[in-house]
Amino acid sequence: MPVARAFRWSILATSLAASAALALGGCMQTAGPVAVMQPRADLDSMAYGQPYYAPQPVAAAGSGGAIGALRNSFASSPAPMPVGYAAPMAAPVRYDSSYHLDAGDRLRVVVYGQEGLTNTYAIDAGGSITMPLIGGVPARGRTPAGLAGEIAARLRNGYIREPSVAVEIEAYRPFFILGEVSAPGQYPYVPNMTVESAVAIAGGFSPRAKRDVVTVTHTEAGGAMRAIVPLGTPLSPGDTVFVGERWF
Repeated sequence: MPVARAFRWSILATSLAASAALALGGCMQTAGPVAVMQPRADLDSMAYGQPYYAPQPVAAAGSGGAIGALRNSFASSPAPMPVGYAAPMAAPVRYDSSYHLDAGDRLRVVVYGQEGLTNTYAIDAGGSITMPLIGGVPARGRTPAGLAGEIAARLRNGYIREPSVAVEIEAYRPFFILGEVSAPGQYPYVPNMTVESAVAIAGGFSPRAKRDVVTVTHTEAGGAMRAIVPLGTPLSPGDTVFVGERWF
């Protein structure tokens, strides 16, 4: 009788152990359902410009378990969007090589190897600059390269055997703006200026100003020229801008 009872207890313990082993094996190999909260697409569109798509839950197959499901989830994520970069803006063009000098321009004259001659010179009212050794040199109507050639020719005549001269514009002669602006007067010229930027420098239009066209007076070696132009017209050093008064 005791032997039979012990045998029954042994069979029951074996059955319980097998059931537990099968249950544990099933939990480790079977992926249960996963609950994922989907974000609202309209809020993502407002914040980021496009809806966010969360990766869908992936059931692991075979013996991958939780690690395989996580790997498949990362693999199904959307690829990052490409980023575009704008090209840098080109620097403004300068026209010093074809510019004709006149009174009020300030020049930097470099005579290589001659520190006593290298200096900043202003063109006077007579249209000339005055340098050591050679005295006055006419500059009005010349280009910077033409003036450099004239200085080199004078230095070569009894002073320096082979002079090397360079002339660059350090500051342009000013422009003038009159009429219906907040602060009429004389202002330094800035390269690539337009009538509109000149009005802005002078404080903007007055309440009575005519704002569509202005009168510009341009002076060359051959004389003065006056024209009615729109606001986008380029200005040159020494120009005079007149802003008229509107009738109504």
